Amino acid sequence: MYIVKSIFLFLGLSILSTTVVWASTDIEKQATHKPTGPVSRNMLPVGPTAGDMDLSPFYKWEGPVPDKSGVVMKEEPLPKELIIPGAKEAVRILYSSTDKRWGSGQVPVSGTLYMPPGRPPSEGWPLLAWAHGTVGIADICAPSWTGFKPRDTAYLRRWLDAGFALVLTDYQGLGGPGPHPYLDWQVASYSVLDSIRAASAARPGKISKKVLIAGHSQGSGAALGAALFSSQYAPEINILAAIATGINVTFPDGPVALPVRNSANMFMSFATGGLRSDGPQIDDIVSPVGKQLLDTARRACTAEIQTRARELKVRSLAETLSISLDQLSAVRIQVTNMPMKSIGVPLLVGTGLADQTVEPMRQFAAVSALCEAGNGVLWRRYPGLSHDGVLNGSLDDSLAFARSQLEGHHAASNCSEISQPGPPGEPNPAAPFNAD
Repeated sequence: MYIVKSIFLFLGLSILSTTVVWASTDIEKQATHKPTGPVSRNMLPVGPTAGDMDLSPFYKWEGPVPDKSGVVMKEEPLPKELIIPGAKEAVRILYSSTDKRWGSGQVPVSGTLYMPPGRPPSEGWPLLAWAHGTVGIADICAPSWTGFKPRDTAYLRRWLDAGFALVLTDYQGLGGPGPHPYLDWQVASYSVLDSIRAASAARPGKISKKVLIAGHSQGSGAALGAALFSSQYAPEINILAAIATGINVTFPDGPVALPVRNSANMFMSFATGGLRSDGPQIDDIVSPVGKQLLDTARRACTAEIQTRARELKVRSLAETLSISLDQLSAVRIQVTNMPMKSIGVPLLVGTGLADQTVEPMRQFAAVSALCEAGNGVLWRRYPGLSHDGVLNGSLDDSLAFARSQLEGHHAASNCSEISQPGPPGEPNPAAPFNAD
């Protein structure tokens, strides 16, 4: 099963190979993956090979996109079957956001906005912007269209019950036009920040200026990146803190050197980006088996891709490629690499010590880098919790951390106490959502 998951990550990442277009901010100049090859501006890739699908008229925007980021272009009530229980109001939103990957200007990005029950405080409800984990790369996988997993629904309901409004971006390319740049934390960061702008504009007076950002797995990079970029990209947003669970970002200049991993179950860190624009593209380097999985990834979501990999009896990542892993390494783009910077807000990181998707050692390396960069990090570790299980298993600590920030208390940091974890332990079968 783990090989299957790793292969899915490879397909989802590599399908989106392209050139990265950069703005010239100080933070972004220090990011570790750079543009390669010729840049085609104003050319957002679209169509079936980009994962685009016909969902409903709501997701189509025929006119010019507003020049300003974070403008609500449409909203509509969510179907009852997709509403998180306990919400007073639940709507789909379509908003404008800056295309950081292809440099095509403003693009439509979809998401959802939930309001908690009861009367809002005088300053409005505090806002949680949540960045979701892996769902797939095709439009049909957008949570605003297909709903959330039971794991995620349980998590988000607790935040609603605690009195938070929720804005939940689908990310650029999931629901909206063009590819979804899977695991590219920089692109997803803009989607998160512009969703905050959109939520505040959509419900003026009902949402306060106090904002927290949280993200799981794929979304961990989006959450950290949104906090990092906010001072330059969206300085009007008052981000109090950021929460990351199952953290999946890498720091090549960090203090912990990670060993080279050469098996399929290391691919999450080995091939975490698209392909260079000046080299072969994904359709050119997949094997016949890989082509079948790629076709599935372009039209289906995680569960169906995993099922297809089992049907094809794929045993290793190499079977999906027509080139060697060394050749793949030479043409890939590292999209999870973050610069060693002070993010500027308190951070809570939750790690399941039974996580076999992003091993605890890799999460320790990320926390060590965040600490060395001068961040205030509270690292919580949870024995027996897997990559899935840690989301809800850490929720009591996350809510306490959030309340502390809302009350203006100084956030604790345990950077001086962190220590290297061992290999992943056995998951506790009694813990909710603890399959990995």
